[in-house]
Amino acid sequence: MRDGETREVGPKAYWSLTPAELFRRLTSTPDGLSSTEAARRLAAWGRNELRAERALTRFGVLLAQLRNPLLLLLVIAAVISGLSGEWTDAAIVLTILGASVAIGYSREYRAQLAADALRARVRTRIELIRDGSTISAPVEEVVPGDVFLISAGSLIPADGVVVEAVDCHVNEAVLTGESLPVEKRAGAVAPDAPIAKRTNGVFLGTNVRSGSARCLAVETGVRTHFGEIARRLSLRPPETEFDRGIKRFGYLLTITMLLMVLVVFVAHVLQSRPPVETLLFSIALAVGLSPELLPAILSVNLARGAAMMGRHGVLVRRLNAIENLGSMDVLCTDKTGTLTEGIVALEGAYDSTGSPSPEVLELAACNAALETGLESPLDEAILAARTPDLSRLRKRGELPFDFVRKRVGVIVEDERGTRLIIKGAFHPVLGLCRELESGEPLDPKGRAELERRYEEWSEQGIRVVAVATRRLPPGSAYGRDDERDLAFAGFLTFLDQPKEGVARAIADLARLGVAVKVISGDSKLVTRHIAGLVGLPTDRVLTGRDLDELHDEALWRMAEGTDLFVEVDPNQKERIILALKKTGHVVGFLGDGINDAPAMHAADTSLSVEQAVDVAREAADFVLLERDLDVIRRGIEEGRKTFANTLKYVLTTESANLGNMLSMAAASLFLPFLPLTAGQILLNNFLSDIPAVGLADDGVDPELIERPRRWDMGLITRFMVQFGLLSSAFDFLTFGLLIFVFRASEGVFRTGWFVESLLTELAIALVVRTRRPFYRSRPGRLLLISTCILAAAALALPYVPLAGWMGFEPLPVSLLATLVVITVSYVFAAELAKSWRRSAWA
Repeated sequence: MRDGETREVGPKAYWSLTPAELFRRLTSTPDGLSSTEAARRLAAWGRNELRAERALTRFGVLLAQLRNPLLLLLVIAAVISGLSGEWTDAAIVLTILGASVAIGYSREYRAQLAADALRARVRTRIELIRDGSTISAPVEEVVPGDVFLISAGSLIPADGVVVEAVDCHVNEAVLTGESLPVEKRAGAVAPDAPIAKRTNGVFLGTNVRSGSARCLAVETGVRTHFGEIARRLSLRPPETEFDRGIKRFGYLLTITMLLMVLVVFVAHVLQSRPPVETLLFSIALAVGLSPELLPAILSVNLARGAAMMGRHGVLVRRLNAIENLGSMDVLCTDKTGTLTEGIVALEGAYDSTGSPSPEVLELAACNAALETGLESPLDEAILAARTPDLSRLRKRGELPFDFVRKRVGVIVEDERGTRLIIKGAFHPVLGLCRELESGEPLDPKGRAELERRYEEWSEQGIRVVAVATRRLPPGSAYGRDDERDLAFAGFLTFLDQPKEGVARAIADLARLGVAVKVISGDSKLVTRHIAGLVGLPTDRVLTGRDLDELHDEALWRMAEGTDLFVEVDPNQKERIILALKKTGHVVGFLGDGINDAPAMHAADTSLSVEQAVDVAREAADFVLLERDLDVIRRGIEEGRKTFANTLKYVLTTESANLGNMLSMAAASLFLPFLPLTAGQILLNNFLSDIPAVGLADDGVDPELIERPRRWDMGLITRFMVQFGLLSSAFDFLTFGLLIFVFRASEGVFRTGWFVESLLTELAIALVVRTRRPFYRSRPGRLLLISTCILAAAALALPYVPLAGWMGFEPLPVSLLATLVVITVSYVFAAELAKSWRRSAWA
């Protein structure tokens, strides 16, 4: 299929057809497609993607290098040189162009290959029926006519219809705005039925809340309803904090380049200099000022960071989020499985008087065994303690769990009639009760006694679940309206111990400048107890009820000072994240459930775990191989190392480049010749950039990862100006010595200035890459070796056979020694300037 083509595959109004008719029209069967036919359809109709991800190819990476606008400037410079007869300059420019592309290509292709391999590990998969057997396949390979299986927590991989369903409820809020899940069942509906009324339809982008179903895929990818919305809105991934920093830096650099080029060109034309030579010189200054390897350096840094995170148990799904993880200063998380072991044990089952009750445990076990929602640790703990007798029961219906009601109900029938069994959070269940299981009315005194027992348990860190029942009249359909006039049966109590080492991990995160805030649907008392055990503050608490009473502006002020958010629903989680972002924080959110997806989308960086439901894992920027705060801490450190090495390239390149380009621009206005030819400027810039490729593997001083760091354009600008002026001061010292002491000719002047400029640019990279004195911070092996080789090459360049062709002349030994002394002096001056700047660098 051609790009942009969205022709339908399935019949129009397919939801109005029976499954049998649809199977016939799609040439499929209830046993699914054959592998051969599925492959043919995949080739014919394309992958099941909203935006086609191009496969990584060598040619694609090569084209990405050539799309760099700075390389276009080099092409223009080569063409102008050729047309004006400056064949030497043209050859030099083309050589530099080829070498730049080759270096960027070789490093970036290897880095992207490694990153793609890591991303493939966390690809979302779906169960398909192929060749009559169930297989697990990536959702991108689903084709029209496929039969797929879904259950609680699954993402729907395509638009289609339900063939068979068991208590299947689907959250369609992304398409309809309706927050409550909708029941799905096989059958046919009217051709003009809207999405919200298509009870037999399932749609890409929605997710299963409870139950299970076998479905037939009809439309995939951009032909789905969600695909049409995405195409109309031209959906793009949200811009990260790091992306915004790069953009601001680009604006600053572009303005500086345009001003310099314009001023130099106009000044030279007014002095009646040759216009072609002047234009080439101006273009060379612009390219010389720009960090043309920045895109390649970024790609290599991010891919290297992803590889290192993978070794530490953090799989990266979105490369651009790596720096955001390093910039994060607030981490929001639930307590279960993060602060606690996540291994819930049933402590006991009690009646309304607080006495142990096998009857309450039996009711809870029936509910847990028959409900078909997400697998719950609470249900597992109940069933581990009690295997219910289901032989006498027939399930008549289910009221699935949702995070507003905070309860789940099953309707069962036995010889005594039909009964609703409810299990859920204490207060939502108690609010629906009007009597006790014994038939005694539930008066205010009785409610107060139940509240007292609940609070006693909660203050000890014990989680409390309520169980209630109601007799129902015989019927064929039951709904949420039946959740009333319940009889309170009793309590279930659960223990989940604090995780070993979590207190140390929280302290380590605090030392890295990351505050941990708990956002939990659990009760205030239980959450405070657990938080206190692991060393978190417990004084500043907001409940879901408090949040409902706060306007957004008030929440912005209160969220920053709150440590525990308790008894909250999914929409409130999202509000909390947005409020923290509004106050200037870079916010991370760790989630693994369906209810966490909105907050994960709202966060600057989102994390999930490998065992999470599809919805949460798909929303995550990072997937943790184990749910452990210490794993996150290691990921944060790698993110900060990646950011630090990216910033090193910007600071080292721009501080030296700005000084050298300013020096040449100023000197060109007073000298009877250009300080360097356009080709020599570009060669100098290219050679000085080669060691920068090694910055991706450079070591990072511990103090550079102690605090979150972001793009600070004020810092970058001041750094560029201060170190640029320092570089210019030594450039002018070199100019003075060449002209007045050594009486240099045009060729000797250019050669001497080229050598000095290259040596100082190589040296400054070793100086400003660290806050410490440069001799106390060991650079990466590749950076150090390449710098030493190029420094030796700079000194030898005037004497090689091709030196004359490049416009260089041999230098007297005394001049060469003087240039070395100037470089050493420059290093010590830069060290002194750095000590003055140390507090800002931090």
